[in-house]
Amino acid sequence: MLSFALQFLNGLQITVALALVSGMLGSLLGLFVAIVKLSKLRISGFLGQAYTTIMRGLPELLVILVVYFGGTAAITALTGRYIEINAFAAGVAALMIVFGAYCAEIFRGAIMSVPQGQMEAARSLGLKPWQIWLFVILPQMMRVALPAYGNLWISLVKDTSLVSVIGLTDIMRVAFIGAGSMRAPLTFYLMASALYLALTSLSLASFRVLERRIQIPGH
Repeated sequence: MLSFALQFLNGLQITVALALVSGMLGSLLGLFVAIVKLSKLRISGFLGQAYTTIMRGLPELLVILVVYFGGTAAITALTGRYIEINAFAAGVAALMIVFGAYCAEIFRGAIMSVPQGQMEAARSLGLKPWQIWLFVILPQMMRVALPAYGNLWISLVKDTSLVSVIGLTDIMRVAFIGAGSMRAPLTFYLMASALYLALTSLSLASFRVLERRIQIPGH
């Protein structure tokens, strides 16, 4: 059992790394798509809408499988020999794509909540576009977006368990292997449940603290 405890610890590290990397990249992707959807160019708005509609309409597990096997097929076709894509990279890419689609809708609504007059005032003061985004839009939109973003982050942490189907040794994979080899499924799956619950509880507490820190006094 000691060996499985060490494997659970390693699986926990992989799960946390997977969530952090895909969450960070997905947030950047979502912000970019949100900006694109709000632009005045019809083609960019159409492409952004198509991306969010398709990704939010597909099961996360299906996206993971398509990215993993599709990436393997693409690399094999380019190199002329079979090369299996890294499971961690495929998991990050798939979760990033899905997470980014949901983030885009959250961020788009939050950006639209920022009064247009504040952006016009910032332009009249001579601020550059990147300064307007950094100092005017982003701080205000995050106050609006944070509650929904926190819920989305919790879903991402739980969705990391799906990556075990492509062989990544995360918490869920360790639990599956241990349940089969030790013939104690309840013990191992309860252990996995405890680890996921610890991660989501810590995330919820962190977002509550962050929400209190950035909220406007009196609101």
